[in-house]
Amino acid sequence: MLNNFLPDQHVKSIFEITPESLKEKGVKGIITDLDNTLVEWDRPSATPDLIQWFENMKQNNILVTIVSNNNEDRVKLFADPLVTPYIYRARKPMTKAFNRAVKDMGLKKEQTVVIGDQLLTDVFGGNRGGFHTILVVPVAKTDGLVTRFNRTVERRILNWFRKKGKLNWED
Repeated sequence: MLNNFLPDQHVKSIFEITPESLKEKGVKGIITDLDNTLVEWDRPSATPDLIQWFENMKQNNILVTIVSNNNEDRVKLFADPLVTPYIYRARKPMTKAFNRAVKDMGLKKEQTVVIGDQLLTDVFGGNRGGFHTILVVPVAKTDGLVTRFNRTVERRILNWFRKKGKLNWED
């Protein structure tokens, strides 16, 4: 059961994920979380570096869909300037939004990765849905109330993985 919380891959930043590394794995699409994955949870828009990252993906024919548990106003304000499709109030870790995103992109699960900063929503939902999951270190040191609770649970799960020798990275 706890293995459903173990990501397939771990990176320190979204910027470590390149079109070249994705193409090597046959990946043609990304389902990504927004808050604390792409930008801080309280930053309304993309940074110049992140705009370039999105552009680089587009130039390399890698499709990106933002899947967030946040409300429509928050996600739309962020995604529209990037001309990037999105799903808001996704109810992760439920798999419905992940499945809708991959269908909307016209891809198969095997061609798609799920990227996020939380084990309990992004990784758990992506793993349950049969996707390759990539955990990123949260962009911000602070979180909203629900996420703060999740982080406490995540630390316990990560410590259990560490004790079992299932982690091959350090915090």
